[in-house]
Amino acid sequence: MSQAIIQTENLTFHYAFEEGEAPTVLDGVSLSVQPGEFVAVLGHNGSGKSTLAKHFNAILLPSGGKVYVDGIDTCDEEKLLDVRRQVGMVFQNPDNQIVASVVEEDVAFGPENLGAPSEEIRERVDSALATVRMSEYARHAPHLLSGGQKQRVAIAGVLAMRPRCIVLDEPTAMLDPVGRKEVIDTVRRLNREQNITVVLITHHMDEAAQADRLIVMHDGHIVADDSPALVFQNVDGLRSLGLEVPEPVALLYELRQAGVDVPLTALTVDECAGILKELLCTAPQTGI
Repeated sequence: MSQAIIQTENLTFHYAFEEGEAPTVLDGVSLSVQPGEFVAVLGHNGSGKSTLAKHFNAILLPSGGKVYVDGIDTCDEEKLLDVRRQVGMVFQNPDNQIVASVVEEDVAFGPENLGAPSEEIRERVDSALATVRMSEYARHAPHLLSGGQKQRVAIAGVLAMRPRCIVLDEPTAMLDPVGRKEVIDTVRRLNREQNITVVLITHHMDEAAQADRLIVMHDGHIVADDSPALVFQNVDGLRSLGLEVPEPVALLYELRQAGVDVPLTALTVDECAGILKELLCTAPQTGI
């Protein structure tokens, strides 16, 4: 197995307060993310998922334990730039990440700060905008774009820095359904076509279901880490944590509660429809 792009070992974290106790936000979190994986991290507000994400490119540093990015200790101040070259961050509000008045100038901001030559910056900008399908908006003002388009520009700005991994901290939280689809489709393409490692922090079940691997957090701990199909089968366990499951799983769960023998493996509407079709086709023989 290749070296993990991200690895945490017994990671703990608490925010420092001038007075009073500092609550523990992360408590002994150990995980590894392999190159090329698409990992979703799910949890209710306060579970620690966004705090965890900020450790992946050294925005936050551990209170205890270790975080390694491609083998580099994030606490090594001399290697901070190397860490951030490996792992790029995309945040919830694209307006907080867009810094220029023209789209292509914004995308160029990162590689300029890395000291890339002008010709290379031009190539990186064009390539990044093409990847997120925003080339035709290169000369547009970002504030005139839709929310989904802005977030794709923010992703392009990270891509222009050529990271091996992109961490997205609830990137669709402020978007309408169309914008959400634009962003998630873009993220899936980056993972599948360019083999970019993706860590998606989300509270949307349908987004989490599209990942290869799903990590569920609760009160600073990892409580589940497996494929979405397996994690979402534990309907009662997730609901006890204040989380729901994708609608297809919820429907099949209700059928099982009513005594109908159906699997809980369908994560999409089409998969659910296939199970229901098979059920109806066999109904005369089963007495349903």
